[in-house]
Amino acid sequence: MNPLPNNLHIHIPPNFSAFQTIAQAVELAAAQGIRALGVSNYYDYSAYEEFGERCIAVGITPVYGLEIITMDDDLRTRGIKINDPGNPGKYYICGKGITQFAPMNDEATKLLGVIRNNDSERMATMVAQMETHFAAQGFPVELTPDAIKIAIAARNERPVKTVFLQERHVALAFQEALFSAVPLSERAVALEKLFGVPSKNPDSAGTVQGEIRSHLMKSGKPAFVTETFVDFDHAYRLILALGGIPCYPTLADGANPICGYEANLDELIADLKARNVHCAELIPIRNTPEVLSRYVHAFHDAGFIVTAGTEHNTPDLLPLDPTCLNGEPIPDDIKAIFSEGVRALVAHQEKRTG
Repeated sequence: MNPLPNNLHIHIPPNFSAFQTIAQAVELAAAQGIRALGVSNYYDYSAYEEFGERCIAVGITPVYGLEIITMDDDLRTRGIKINDPGNPGKYYICGKGITQFAPMNDEATKLLGVIRNNDSERMATMVAQMETHFAAQGFPVELTPDAIKIAIAARNERPVKTVFLQERHVALAFQEALFSAVPLSERAVALEKLFGVPSKNPDSAGTVQGEIRSHLMKSGKPAFVTETFVDFDHAYRLILALGGIPCYPTLADGANPICGYEANLDELIADLKARNVHCAELIPIRNTPEVLSRYVHAFHDAGFIVTAGTEHNTPDLLPLDPTCLNGEPIPDDIKAIFSEGVRALVAHQEKRTG
């Protein structure tokens, strides 16, 4: 059977996304020959109805998923990095083939509510601290979480109530406010004053957004707010309550050196099985073909469902058909394994929805 062109991990609006609208994401996927498209949003799934309808209308099979950030206190204490190269213990987990998101049952609603509340409180504090820092450097802006949400909703053609702020949303809002208030000729000086170091490209909105996050929002910086994570069990229970399959998003050589949790494949697979996780995903654009092949074959040989995606959670509008690092093609045998994973998840969705 020929490999099915697929991408099972993108973020769509109102999540921070390379796409302005759901329609744009689906239209580009269709134009680029994608036959199965999977969405993995954070913390709200009301966009999935439109996403599914648009996919089906153009002959694309929709696959529904989610992404959650958790904290493993034991691994953090031991200083072990998992699938975040900067933070020991920070553990991303995905759910694939979720089917009970509209409406959600009581358990899912309760579990998701905890995550939403934690994140909303953190974002509100971060926006306030960003405002304070900008004003202290002579660049007062009037931004509130609600104002940012309204702007995102208008930009992405989504209801305001579906918007849950992410760091990238906040960085975008402050970048746009600064660019609006400060002439281009004065921007380099303004950014150096805000960051304490020169901007690498004061003319680039995307570059400045990234610099706002790294110079102002990260640990030890003026707008940093400690993240409040749920634990792995909480996220796992939410994925099951939504009818999904827990899936481990693998960084592999997307980090240099490879994160300690992932460095030994036998130990990684054993720990995932102990957690009752039997699905894994890679974002191949981070990986060399050789490392991608090694990880995918190891997972597949261990009986895992294996999938691939592109995320599209930055301003860069990359091609939707995944490739390896530097645009190198994914080996054909790996494409076949990814297609097998798609078929397994589609079968799961169809079985759960009748």
